[in-house]
Amino acid sequence: MSGIRVLVGTRKGAFILTSDARRTNWKVSGPHFAGWEIYHMNGSPADPNRLYASQSSGWFGQVMQRSNDGGQTWETVGNKFTYEGNPGTHQWYDGSQHPWEFKRVWRLEPSLHDPDTVYAGVEDAALFRSTDGGQTWQELPGLRAVKGNLWQPGAGGMCLHTILLDPTNPQRMYVAISAAGAFRTDDGGQTWRPINSGLHSPYELPDASAEVGHCVHNLAMHPAHPEKLFMQKHWDVMRSDNAGDSWYEVSGNLPSDFGFPIGVHAQEPETIYVVPIKSDSEHYPPEGKLRVYRSRSGGNEWEALTRGLPQSDCYVNVLRSALAVDTFNPCGIYFGTTGGQVYASANSGDSWTAIVRDLPAVLSVEVQTLP
Repeated sequence: MSGIRVLVGTRKGAFILTSDARRTNWKVSGPHFAGWEIYHMNGSPADPNRLYASQSSGWFGQVMQRSNDGGQTWETVGNKFTYEGNPGTHQWYDGSQHPWEFKRVWRLEPSLHDPDTVYAGVEDAALFRSTDGGQTWQELPGLRAVKGNLWQPGAGGMCLHTILLDPTNPQRMYVAISAAGAFRTDDGGQTWRPINSGLHSPYELPDASAEVGHCVHNLAMHPAHPEKLFMQKHWDVMRSDNAGDSWYEVSGNLPSDFGFPIGVHAQEPETIYVVPIKSDSEHYPPEGKLRVYRSRSGGNEWEALTRGLPQSDCYVNVLRSALAVDTFNPCGIYFGTTGGQVYASANSGDSWTAIVRDLPAVLSVEVQTLP
């Protein structure tokens, strides 16, 4: 019987949760890198035992880690992230220009076909690639060339937090940056274009429909329909049916259209999941009720999924990288909270169970289906 591996990055270490295909009994391994922030941990689709982790500390900075045995052992790999050429400046919180400075890796996205190729989204926002298993990193500078001087930090920094690889077109990739927007390449990362038409940010930007500068929180797509994208924005849940060329709002009857994660059902491309929070200043569920919302129609019509989730006095948040979807049928959904719980549903969200509690605040959740 095949199995499942859930990779959990937290404020104080990494945890690896494993189960068989029934997804009822879970083993917990960790903490790995105890005491360190693990911004993201991800596994290679080409080799599930190849894992990458971004380890960070305010004292010691950024350290990149790699495992070749599913997280049982780890080795430090290359940690030199150097912007190509003179990176210049970008916009700062007060509107002034600020030097481009590397701080940390927010996102790791291994290649779909080569375990030694992995992309890294960093702060200050840029995209790097390694083709030698993380030993060396090279920037794809064409991304910063797309009006990078107008990009600005969101509340959590100016981070490239989302990377989507098109499984049908190896030359196409999408990224999202807070607070710059969404971008697409059609030539393997050499050149990029902003894909923010239809986004409106009246509270954040002087020009509400500017080409860049939007605070995109997350992007999701179904691998069978990579031209169809879903977005959780800083206010508004959005959808594109043409690879990001244009967007329209699908927030519908959500109690709040502010949130961070968004996911797509593995078998149903029109079924999507979000976790609304009250507002950009109150990062907790509306009415203190932790609810995942599911739309089976690609947006607009939403239902609250509450069975097994706390429905009173719950004031946790679910961060942008802390929701993941497995490929089993029925589909499994996993999310972690800033209160240290990781919830799982083995029935597409109909009911939920806390598979582990009392971890440090969860920063990221990824899931691997194992042979």
